[in-house]
Amino acid sequence: MNSQEFVLPIPTIERERRDLIDVYRPDVSDRLAPVVVFVHGGPIPPGHEPRDKPIFIGYASLVAHAGAVGVMFNHRLHSASHLSTAADDLREAVNQARSLPGVDPDRVAIWFFSGAGLLMADWLREPPRYLRCLAATYPVLESGDDWGVEERFRPVEAVATAGRLPVLVTRVGRERPEFAQGGGLFVNAARAAGVGLDVIDVPNGQHGFDILDHTDESRDAVRRAVDWVIAESHRPAMTSE
Repeated sequence: MNSQEFVLPIPTIERERRDLIDVYRPDVSDRLAPVVVFVHGGPIPPGHEPRDKPIFIGYASLVAHAGAVGVMFNHRLHSASHLSTAADDLREAVNQARSLPGVDPDRVAIWFFSGAGLLMADWLREPPRYLRCLAATYPVLESGDDWGVEERFRPVEAVATAGRLPVLVTRVGRERPEFAQGGGLFVNAARAAGVGLDVIDVPNGQHGFDILDHTDESRDAVRRAVDWVIAESHRPAMTSE
């Protein structure tokens, strides 16, 4: 088994490349579809193409099979000092996703992975009305003192103003110690603030379980996360601009 293969054997959707974004569409849709924007982790070296990785082709294909439009893009999180640049890239990707033909611009989900978790802070602090939910898989949610991260990118603090925005965190039991503490702080802060938080635990999973741990536990966690995002993207709006 190639350790970089996605854990679910899902038929991939032929993607459409539009400027910054890759678009994965449902086979048939007789109404406007919600859109799920995937945000890869980092930091990554310049020139890497995460949108071509099997993991994101897999996730985007999964949500398309479930009736949503999947959107993947590359952002420029090359170091902690590039978080603002990556945040701008994400904002532009969301704008492009909302303007796609066949997309309901008022039903947007954003799904973060690994180091991109710090980018959640903007969307937690001031969630726009069109944002139906946020999901985060093995996310980095707190930076170390020596990382040089701007105050702006602190999800543990930003979640206090997220209101009733639904948030899903997928945690792994074999998480890297430097990431696990931030995840615990975030969960506690979200629950204290009354945020609509759900947690999927993968007790035997490691960081990157969705390509590294080809187990029933991993496959179940991915399916549950996709089901959650699709369900929340169809619910009535719960936030205000």
